[in-house]
Amino acid sequence: MGLTKLALKIAASAPKIESFTNYLFIGPHPDDIEIGAGATVAKLAAADKKITFLILTDGRYGDGHAGGVKGDELAELRKKESLASAEHLGVKDVRFLDLCDGGFYDYDDMLKGIAKTVGDCKPDLIFAPDHCTGRECHIDHLNTGRAASHIAYLAPYPGIMGREGADSADVKGIAYYMTAKPNRYVRVTKEMFRLQNEALFGCHISQFPAENAETKQLQIYLKLRSADYGLRNMCMHAEGFRVLGPAHMHCTPEVV
Repeated sequence: MGLTKLALKIAASAPKIESFTNYLFIGPHPDDIEIGAGATVAKLAAADKKITFLILTDGRYGDGHAGGVKGDELAELRKKESLASAEHLGVKDVRFLDLCDGGFYDYDDMLKGIAKTVGDCKPDLIFAPDHCTGRECHIDHLNTGRAASHIAYLAPYPGIMGREGADSADVKGIAYYMTAKPNRYVRVTKEMFRLQNEALFGCHISQFPAENAETKQLQIYLKLRSADYGLRNMCMHAEGFRVLGPAHMHCTPEVV
């Protein structure tokens, strides 16, 4: 580790995820929050933390396994699946921007929608997909990570948030899920991991039908990821995130 990175780690370590009370989880599509952070959501909900889900797109083009359901009908089905999944994890505040899946929207609408939700919920920590992995190719994931980063840093500035039609908020950090470089981990129990799987594979059935090859692949991936992160933290299961605090979000590219 270089001297600059070491100094940053000592002087301004990444925020501890579980130290906060109010969280906003942003998903590009229905099901992404569950894939990236479902067990963590279950743990925070069990601890009576305040949790809000914001799902940005309607998922209308995720019809590869939806049994012929398409368009508006699929979008409505996926909204119902999201509500059921969130409830299973212990989350009651679920919001939808209803942007069109597949990047068919104005990016500024996404930005404003996130800003208004942040101004309303005033989260301590925002969760969003990591848009800087070098491998992510889905436009909705990339846009979501970028827009969430934009607002996470500028949320405390009333003048800037006002131009987005939103109130300011004292956001203390952003935690990227689906990341290749986690720097913070959340230890979870077998029960929390089970709740994640039930919420994902038991509620989002339009995307993950039983006995489907892709469903089985994702189940294996989540099991391996949980075990890998658990091993790093001397426990059975864990989830990993790339967490940035305000000191890491601007002019400090060396931070991991």
